[in-house]
Amino acid sequence: MSLWTSTDAAKATQGDVHTEWSATGVSINTRTLKPGDLFVALQGPNLDGHDYVANAFEKGAAAAMISHRPAVLDADAPVLVVGDTMRALEDLGRFARDRVSAKVLAVTGSVGKTGVKEALKFVLSEQGRTSASEGSLNNHWGLPLSLARMPADADFAVLEMGMNHPGELTPLSRMARPHVCVITTIAPAHTEFFSGPADIAKAKAEIYAGAEPGAVAVLNRDIPEYAPLASDAVHAGIERIVGFGEHPDAAFRVLGYTLDATGSEVQAVTPDGELSYRVGIPGRHWVMNSLCVLAAVSAAGGDVSRAADSLSRLAAPSGRGQRFEISVPGGKVLLIDESYNASPEAMRAALAVLAAQPVTAGGRRIAVLGDMLELGDETVERHAELAKATNGADIVCCVGEAMGALWNALPESRRGFAAKTSRDAAQILSRDVGPGDVVMVKGSAGLKMGQIVTALKDADVREEG
Repeated sequence: MSLWTSTDAAKATQGDVHTEWSATGVSINTRTLKPGDLFVALQGPNLDGHDYVANAFEKGAAAAMISHRPAVLDADAPVLVVGDTMRALEDLGRFARDRVSAKVLAVTGSVGKTGVKEALKFVLSEQGRTSASEGSLNNHWGLPLSLARMPADADFAVLEMGMNHPGELTPLSRMARPHVCVITTIAPAHTEFFSGPADIAKAKAEIYAGAEPGAVAVLNRDIPEYAPLASDAVHAGIERIVGFGEHPDAAFRVLGYTLDATGSEVQAVTPDGELSYRVGIPGRHWVMNSLCVLAAVSAAGGDVSRAADSLSRLAAPSGRGQRFEISVPGGKVLLIDESYNASPEAMRAALAVLAAQPVTAGGRRIAVLGDMLELGDETVERHAELAKATNGADIVCCVGEAMGALWNALPESRRGFAAKTSRDAAQILSRDVGPGDVVMVKGSAGLKMGQIVTALKDADVREEG
């Protein structure tokens, strides 16, 4: 089924069509392009997508959106010529948003936004056709790309919105025009660019800027920033605010939960009564995430009870808690992949999950932790204070310069190794892990902690579950 015809794309962008075409998807990267995609040749400071147009066609692109014709392109190649490809991608996103009747859910927050987005995608996909941001496509080009990929007949659209500076969410929200605005939490993150949690909350509240009439704000009721976030929502014209958490006034409130190594049993109260359900990913933070998901489903007009049932089948997103069993001489190692990114709160949550994992005789709980970036003047303090959170680990391995502060704060008995780079750490860890060990890898994306995961998975591996 066609996602874009040349006629609609030209109408959206005011571009010129050369040879009519229709596309089943949209891509900005030839490495992930699928046959039938419209390839958008974005221009950046280091790369120009026009240099890859010929490759896009070799890989099966249905058409290319370009601002100038590359010399290697055939005269009859199916293209859409526009003045500026970035602006035209935004135009495609706005046009796609205008033509759908889907309920649009926008998700942001200092921690948990990708996990909540993926969980919403999962549970809502069992209730209707659901479109969602892929991976972390949540910025000034990721959001319009996600919108441009949205099918015209979608019932739900779940869009992640990220930022690390004030002013970034406002244009994204105005493009997405959400019916449901979700803020997972406010926590120390990107503190290099903010003076404190109040400033972070103010920037996150920009998600309300484009909210549709009758929109609902879903907010963490447990955090100190709840009141200003709720006030900003009202000021933006949002009249209905739904809180989740442990607070007695939360509309979606946890009554109790039991954590285990692979998930949680949760008892909660909702506006429609009490619910008991299982979350298929371990950790207290996922109990809170589940309440956020149920509140958002309710705000979007979905079936809350059905969504709660779906949560038992939920699996961790890539790099955010995926579990792998690895064969090593003499037995198996459990690898928990938290390598995608890190902040102080996310680090503590991941370390709590590690502490809850059972180990066999001789096995060790090993935390492999990389630097947390964009913490500014708080860098040393935030890394050092993780020492207490590592109490459930037998061995702590530190990767990067900033993690030196944690290394210095650790007791000798828990020090594993300190490495400058993830590549160095991978070489050491591949030699040192043994049967029965549980290894958790986490760090900011800039540390490339995924290299450690890949090195460990080079052995005989099977994904758990």
